Amino acid sequence: MKILRFVLVLAVIGYAGWLAWPFISPFFEGADPSVATERASATVEAGGGIPQAALWIGAVVLYLVAAFMLGSGNPRAAVAYFLGFLADAALRLAIDRSSGGGPASASIQADTYAGGGAIAQRSAEAVPAGLAVDPTWLILGVLLVVGVIIVAVLRRRRRQRQAGHLTV
Repeated sequence: MKILRFVLVLAVIGYAGWLAWPFISPFFEGADPSVATERASATVEAGGGIPQAALWIGAVVLYLVAAFMLGSGNPRAAVAYFLGFLADAALRLAIDRSSGGGPASASIQADTYAGGGAIAQRSAEAVPAGLAVDPTWLILGVLLVVGVIIVAVLRRRRRQRQAGHLTV
């Protein structure tokens, strides 16, 4: 179970990094910090303004908190993960609704919304071509399954130790 927990921690941190990449990429490109901050704030404004940016950053922070709590074995990691999931789902569905939704609208979203469309475009690229399922729902389903696996990993049974015996 420890190996599965370690893999889940890496997966959640990787997903949080993938989700936060439009915000943090200007800082890694070697630009001046003021220019990088301006580009990151432009991503926020182009992605739907402050409410969607708050959901976006909140989801990333909650996923990172959940990953660190999961790594330490804290059972409250599932709560943090599902709060991040709710923020992520609200963000994805808000982006999907604002552009009309539908499986073919991810490229339209990318043209319309620079920040929000980037998440939709990257979601569409992550799904194999020719799949008749909307990538938003597919990724939300995968995230939900990961959350259920996190709950299952954290609900291990602890055996009572008798005096004088070592636990295994």
